[in-house]
Amino acid sequence: MDTKDCIRGRRSIRRYTGQSITRETLEQIVALAAYAPSWKNTQVARYTLVTDRALIEKLANECVLGFTHNTAILLNCNVLAVQSIVVKHSGYERDGSFSTAMGTHWESFDAGISAQTFCLAAHELGVGTCILGVFDAKKVAEAVNLPSTQAASCLIAMGYPAENPAAPARKSAGELIRFIGG
Repeated sequence: MDTKDCIRGRRSIRRYTGQSITRETLEQIVALAAYAPSWKNTQVARYTLVTDRALIEKLANECVLGFTHNTAILLNCNVLAVQSIVVKHSGYERDGSFSTAMGTHWESFDAGISAQTFCLAAHELGVGTCILGVFDAKKVAEAVNLPSTQAASCLIAMGYPAENPAAPARKSAGELIRFIGG
């Protein structure tokens, strides 16, 4: 699949078949996600891949702030990727001060770039994903035993697609772009 087809074809998949994702495929996805750019090449994104059904059910039932839509997605997924970031590296100088006025924004920016790269890599390998943002980060960190140097940034439900949703309408380039100058 070429880059344009991968970008145009990737969708948020919320229903999955029961087919297992091999460890080799999961490792390939993470290896590709490692190529995501980051602030000063800090490479702060980390992935905890949860295949334990009991833990996925606990996260679905106790960590999504009562958002039943996310509960249903998690209960149906084959693997749950808990994306975390190493805190206080992206956007910071070596002395601990911020590099820009954007503060901790760069941690989230780098997490987003990495999450999208992860999802595109999964799509390339036939695995569907859905990035979930409604969750209790502290409860998730406790449930998956994240190191104190990391913070949960998003949940990514994964599985082989049991659906093929159509692309939602997109704004035209003309609606999204401004030119200044010649």
